[in-house]
Amino acid sequence: MRGLWLENQNLTYRTDLPQPAPPPGEALLRVRLAGICATDLEMVKGYYPFTGVPGHEFVGEVVRAPDAPAWEGRRVVGEINASCGHCAQCLAGRPTHCENRTVLGILGRNGVFAEYTTLPVVNLHAVPDDVPDEMAVFTEPLAAALEIQQQVHVRPDDKVLVVGAGRLGQLAAWTLARTGAEVFAVVRHERQRALLQPYGVKPLREDEVPHWGMDVVVEATGSPEGFALAKEAVHPRGTLVLKSTYAGTPRIPMSALVVDEIHVVGSRCGPFAPALRLLASGCLDPRPLIEARYALEDGLEAFAHAARRGVFKVLLQP
Repeated sequence: MRGLWLENQNLTYRTDLPQPAPPPGEALLRVRLAGICATDLEMVKGYYPFTGVPGHEFVGEVVRAPDAPAWEGRRVVGEINASCGHCAQCLAGRPTHCENRTVLGILGRNGVFAEYTTLPVVNLHAVPDDVPDEMAVFTEPLAAALEIQQQVHVRPDDKVLVVGAGRLGQLAAWTLARTGAEVFAVVRHERQRALLQPYGVKPLREDEVPHWGMDVVVEATGSPEGFALAKEAVHPRGTLVLKSTYAGTPRIPMSALVVDEIHVVGSRCGPFAPALRLLASGCLDPRPLIEARYALEDGLEAFAHAARRGVFKVLLQP
């Protein structure tokens, strides 16, 4: 099959990849549409050692599911962590932290920047008929945005700031605005501002961010500069949510976090079912975030486009 292959931080387009065969309990999926995210871009830079097909944001169609044939032909999205079900973390109800997990396109499992992929049937979620592919492909990042509210109690009278109004930051700001809290986002250009406006999120320039002015701050840039701005904005005993993967080992002012008694929350994957319900409700439409769409054979060009500063979502269509 055709697909993108990452090895030794070198991304190539290949036409000789073997089509995967679903192991017991898994399904073979034909990828209909896939999205490039910041983690994919960081992996090419060496964020995490991985050899294989990258990519984890997708909407697909079940081609074959030997152990669950009722799924065949259905349009689906899929949770990216494949867990073992019997380790201490799984038994404690933390399957996304399974000690033996594989992660789609990230850890020990080929991803979705190819014509086909496989996932456990238990990871699949059916896409409602009225949710088009261009919306369904955002299910994974939207779920990641919703995870913030799974972890942090955001009160209606809170002031919340999102640092980084890019791909994930927009979704985080939109969903946080639904809590009734006063939500702000740091913007750098007019398009970011325009995308926030329908959801009532208030844009701020970096020099407008108030010192100790926020109850909850979400850092979604993955940069040391973004972290420093987020730390400046959150008040003592406030909550700082880290919503990005960082390449390398950034320097963090640990003493300031201790002295100000900041609650630091790492936030990763989130709930798919609520994300799909939100998309089906029509009250949130991520399609304006789509920057460009590329054929799979133009995947290297797509990655170069996605890596440009200020670019939103770039999609691949196998």
